[in-house]
Amino acid sequence: MDAIAELRGFLADARRVVFFTGAGISTESGIPDFRSPGGVWSKMKPIMFDEFVGSEDKRREAWTRVFSGAAGWVGAKPNAGHFAVARLVAEGKASCVITQNVDNLHQDSGVSPGQVVELHGNATYAKCLDCGLRHELEVLKQSFLGRGEIPRCRECGGLVKTATISFGQAMPEEPMARSRIETLASDLFVVLGSSLVVYPAAGFPMLAKRNGARLVIVNREPTEQDGLADLVINDGIGKVMSAVAPAN
Repeated sequence: MDAIAELRGFLADARRVVFFTGAGISTESGIPDFRSPGGVWSKMKPIMFDEFVGSEDKRREAWTRVFSGAAGWVGAKPNAGHFAVARLVAEGKASCVITQNVDNLHQDSGVSPGQVVELHGNATYAKCLDCGLRHELEVLKQSFLGRGEIPRCRECGGLVKTATISFGQAMPEEPMARSRIETLASDLFVVLGSSLVVYPAAGFPMLAKRNGARLVIVNREPTEQDGLADLVINDGIGKVMSAVAPAN
């Protein structure tokens, strides 16, 4: 059977779909990934969480990267893959999107923030590491670039960092717990654009499969979990998902 038709059939049969997305869906919006040759980490070394907390110089370097747009997601827009996923969520076919991405593009495409589970946080705003207060980047940018002030919390004076999960930082408990619940409740688990090498996040497709869900992997390159999947499609996500869930 044609792979697109097979995926359509899986979606039609499913009662509760979960989408699990990685860098591959966002590279189609022009956002470079982090780990591939030529990716972000091949051009600049990641700043570890303990380095950020322990060194003013590292905090200044981190904020300089944020406001220089070095990571490449500033100005990026959702693509056809994001919009197709958003349509399936809006129709009630999919319960949520679990994402490894930090670019907010699922929300920008129309998925309710309450239906996006962000495993690695969100780079479009910042949070106080002590009290958790949200800080908007535009406000922080003005004081950092204008007066050289490294952001501090306006409420408690604590360290402020983009709301992403850095290397060496503990995974957020609530998104991990919710992802497990959503995974176990699904009967179709669709991976879009993840290489499935970053754990513990990459454990969710295996958990879904062990729990009886169908597993679909759409990724340009093979993954280590292809052998577990009921269907593997090595093609562009926008192309595949637009064919599966076309706009009216």
